[in-house]
Amino acid sequence: MKKVRIAGKTIGEGYPVFVIAEAGCNHNGNIAMAKRLVDAASEAEADAVKFQTFTSSALVIPHAAKADYQKKNSGSPDETQYALLKKLELPFHSFTTLKAYCKEKGIIFLSTPFDNGSADLLDQLHVPAFKIASGEITNFPFLSHIARKKKPIILSTGMSTLEEVEKAVALLNQSGGAELILLHCTSDYPAPPEDVNLRAMNTLHRRFRVPAGLSDHTPGGAVALAAVALGASVIEKHLTLDKGLPGPDHRASLEPHELKLLVEDIRSVEKALGDGIKKPSPAEIRTRFFARKSIVTATPIKKGQLLTERNLTVKRPGTGISPTEWETVLGRKAVRDFEKDELLEIDQTACIRRTPQG
Repeated sequence: MKKVRIAGKTIGEGYPVFVIAEAGCNHNGNIAMAKRLVDAASEAEADAVKFQTFTSSALVIPHAAKADYQKKNSGSPDETQYALLKKLELPFHSFTTLKAYCKEKGIIFLSTPFDNGSADLLDQLHVPAFKIASGEITNFPFLSHIARKKKPIILSTGMSTLEEVEKAVALLNQSGGAELILLHCTSDYPAPPEDVNLRAMNTLHRRFRVPAGLSDHTPGGAVALAAVALGASVIEKHLTLDKGLPGPDHRASLEPHELKLLVEDIRSVEKALGDGIKKPSPAEIRTRFFARKSIVTATPIKKGQLLTERNLTVKRPGTGISPTEWETVLGRKAVRDFEKDELLEIDQTACIRRTPQG
C-alpha cells in the first residue's frame, strides 16, 4: 500500500493516525476566533488544523438556496447560501496570518479551497497538501487545476458512488499523479451513525490502494474511534469553540475538551491495536503464574501411593505442574509423603517431588 508524506509526517498503514481538526468556517468570519481554534487544536495535540478558503462570489450564485442542514443550523430558512457564506468568509490576507500562527503553535496549517483562485493563494502560501471537499469530487476542471500543483491531496468522498470516486481518482492521476488520501464521509451535519456505512472506508482502501480515513460528522467520538480500530490512516473532525454558536457546522463539531479527549483516545486505540501476533504481553507473562493453576494434592498422600483423580486436584498458583500434564501425572507413584494442597513438580527423572517454596 502507498504512503503519503505531509509536512514531515508519514501517513499510511503502520504509521500514527493523522488527526485533522476541521476548524472550517467555525470562526464565523472572525480572525481572533480562528486563532482560538488554532490554539484549541494545538492544545488537543491534533496533527493539523484545517480552514476553508473561498470567495463567496466564486463559490455560489447569488440566489442559490441553502442545504437542509444549513437551514436547520443557521439563520433564516429564506437566507441564501451566498448570504450565509459571505458572513463566514475570511479575506485572503487572513490565511497568511493563520499559517504563521499555526507555525508558532507547532501545528500543520491546511485549508480547503473551493475555487481556482483560492487554490492558487494556498499554493503561494506553500501549504503542504490540498484538502478537496466532497462537493468538488465532480468538479473536474478544479480537480485538474489542483492536481497540476503536484502536492499531496486529501479527497473527501461524501455523497459519492464508488464509480464517481473512480473517475475522480483517474482524473487526478492523469492530471498530476499526486500522492492521494481518500476520506470516507457522510455529508450531513450532524450525521446519524446509522448513515455512516463505515466499512466503505476500507472499500476505498482496498480498491485504490492508498491511505484511507474518515471525515466524521457524527456526534461525539465513538465513530471516529471505530474507524481507527478498522484501520483509518486519517481522522478529520470538526472543531468549535461552542456548539451553541450560530453557523452551519457548530452542532456537528467537538468542543476543545472533547477534541482533546478524542485525540487521547485515538492514541490509546492505536497502541491497543498492536502487531496482530497472538502472544502474551510482558505483564501477562508475570500474571499467568498467579492466574493459572497447577496440579496439587487433594488429600494427604503416602510415599509409593498411586496418584489418581481422587487424591489430586487443580488449584492456583500456576508455578507447579500445568493441568495440561494431568494424564501424564495420573498413575505415577509418590516419591515421598505429601500433605493436602501441596504443589507437585516433575523433575528431570519424571519423579514427583515437592515444589520449592518461597
